[in-house]
Amino acid sequence: MAINDFTIAVVCSSNMNRSMEAHAFLSKKGFNVRSFGTGDKVKLPGTAPDKPNIYDFGCSYDEIYRDLYNKDKTFYTQNGLLNMLDRNRRIKQHPERFQQCNEQFTVVITCEERVYDQVLEYFETIQSFGNKPVHVININIQDNHEEATIGAFLICEFVTLLSRSEDLDNDIDQLVVKYEEKCQRSLLNCVLFY
Repeated sequence: MAINDFTIAVVCSSNMNRSMEAHAFLSKKGFNVRSFGTGDKVKLPGTAPDKPNIYDFGCSYDEIYRDLYNKDKTFYTQNGLLNMLDRNRRIKQHPERFQQCNEQFTVVITCEERVYDQVLEYFETIQSFGNKPVHVININIQDNHEEATIGAFLICEFVTLLSRSEDLDNDIDQLVVKYEEKCQRSLLNCVLFY
């Protein structure tokens, strides 16, 4: 399969950390990739556990960066959020919600089981004509900067394996098992149709 025909969506909850880290890494490797969140809102940690920063998906990374910078530059620099937002705004304008995307992908990689379930729920609501398969695969990645970096490598390794398949629909199960054994991680996967 030509690399341009092989399209990837990487999905986490807020389209901030894990999906964007993987988006950046896969883009550098030449993959045709987009990233998304599945939550109702974009949520980022605040100065207290009960005071998260909450934004709409249409709010730009730049606006979120400026908001946090103005609220507490030192705190949000130390916890890595300003650095993360700076990376994000170099990749695309704003967080996107998977449920609002009309594009069709070859593979959708989710970063946690709850997000995987939300993607499956979304597919149940769309009008499907049942002819174009999409492989939805979950690789659990903790939502912190270090794990997001490791997760980007894991996702890239897996996507590279998939992209080399001559017949992904036929090979997917073997590739998942091979990857699980190599990386000592269990994946969830299913095939759905657009």
